[in-house]
Amino acid sequence: METLALLTKLSEALGPPSWEHEVRTLVQAEWESLVDDMRTDAMGNLIGLKRGSGPAPRRSLMLAAHIDEIGLIVTSIKEGFLHIAPIGGADRRVLLGLEVVVHGHKPLRGIIGTRPPHVLSDQERKETVPWEKLFVDVGLPQEHVADLVPVGSPVSIYRQVSTLRHNLVAGKALDNRASVAALTLALESLQSRKHAWDIYAVATVQEELGTKGAVTSAFGIDPDLAIALDVTFGKQANDSKPGAFELNKGPTIGVGPNFHPQIVSRLREQAEAQEIPVQIEPLPGSSGTDAWSIQVAREGIPCGLLSIPVRYMHQPVETLALPDVERTARLLAAFMAGLEPEFMPRWEDEL
Repeated sequence: METLALLTKLSEALGPPSWEHEVRTLVQAEWESLVDDMRTDAMGNLIGLKRGSGPAPRRSLMLAAHIDEIGLIVTSIKEGFLHIAPIGGADRRVLLGLEVVVHGHKPLRGIIGTRPPHVLSDQERKETVPWEKLFVDVGLPQEHVADLVPVGSPVSIYRQVSTLRHNLVAGKALDNRASVAALTLALESLQSRKHAWDIYAVATVQEELGTKGAVTSAFGIDPDLAIALDVTFGKQANDSKPGAFELNKGPTIGVGPNFHPQIVSRLREQAEAQEIPVQIEPLPGSSGTDAWSIQVAREGIPCGLLSIPVRYMHQPVETLALPDVERTARLLAAFMAGLEPEFMPRWEDEL
């Protein structure tokens, strides 16, 4: 499976929170030959099961990567122009001039606009355009727009993937389609390996609205362990504060109260054994990922976190290094294959 081609398909698919059906269908097609069973639960999470080779009953590992992306929603229509609000953490500083797809009764291409600078006051020119002064223009008169676009319709950013120098790639929704790509590559690698545990691959929904898909899928699956896959902040210009990580230096392994120390240790040991570069990401509180909800599902689920460094997060030009996606997949596959049938992390063994 070619990494860039897979990542491009995933990035360019549309799927704001609770409207993930397009990207879910794409992922389902990619996983069809890689898992033994697949289903979509009531929340919309796609769940694939790859059965282990160990004796039944087998322990189970849940791998969670969210498929939703930040988006917009139509709040009102005035004179044929669509007024919008964010779904998730959309950055209004970068919206002007973007191409979008309005998901009305049929998809409509449009652009995001506002009043031009020469009619603004001096103060307005200095400020970021507020949400109430942004609008989507689909190029149709009022009566046609009202027929085609109900208030409440979602809006997706439309953008094609760009390849940059030194194996860098830029595009929309790499948060978190990059991790979905890594999970898919790991499942492909697992086809030639034996693994004792049952593996549940979960493409979760509505992460950008509070990890809702992780809440329900973890409760439904009730795994013994879980690894969440997401992105983290990549170093960029004028960014010298802690908490940002180098591109092309491997994924980060989350360390902190959200993660079981023995899972962290195993991830680090596998990375060393496979000669995969990794970075350590201290997270003293909430990780802001699916792992935060999975950890407290039912009576508690030991968790780990692998994250891919991305520049310009929640902007339409999120940028990452392709080798980091592949390294994440290799590390995940090694972790899965290395789980012994009897392994179960215990807190008393950590001291």
